[in-house]
Amino acid sequence: MEERNIGELICLRNHSEFLFAAFSWFSSKWGIPSEVYEESMKECMERKTGIPQWYVIVDGQRNIIAGAGVIENDFHDRKDLTPNLCALFVEERKRGRGIAGVVLDFVRKDLASLGYSRLYLVTDLSGFYERYGWNFLTMVMGGHHARERLYQAPDIRAGSA
Repeated sequence: MEERNIGELICLRNHSEFLFAAFSWFSSKWGIPSEVYEESMKECMERKTGIPQWYVIVDGQRNIIAGAGVIENDFHDRKDLTPNLCALFVEERKRGRGIAGVVLDFVRKDLASLGYSRLYLVTDLSGFYERYGWNFLTMVMGGHHARERLYQAPDIRAGSA
């Protein structure tokens, strides 16, 4: 996928210079207060190898064009299904280029290198994550008391990537 020149994928735990831009960008995309993202991202930078983790893709001008996070639970009632991918977003002008798939694959491999062989996500989308090998697992009660689809990423073990 790199031959498409999609940008540079950055793990925030190693790049504190992107902290302000990242928490502001995610907040603007999801309507969640920036302080929530800032707190989680600072925890990522302090802990380095645990959860949460945050990732962004920046273009040649160092503007964020995509990103995602991994948190313990993305506001659903199945606390046993952890960690959870959250906040995946690709700028509309950059969609259709496989960027979401690059992010999903990178996050899975990075988590495997940190000792996590399972990854879940909740969504109201049907059909999107299946394209990337994710499997529908069950319906869960989401944070807004709505039923949401819970997916499990394909298993990946450290060293097999």
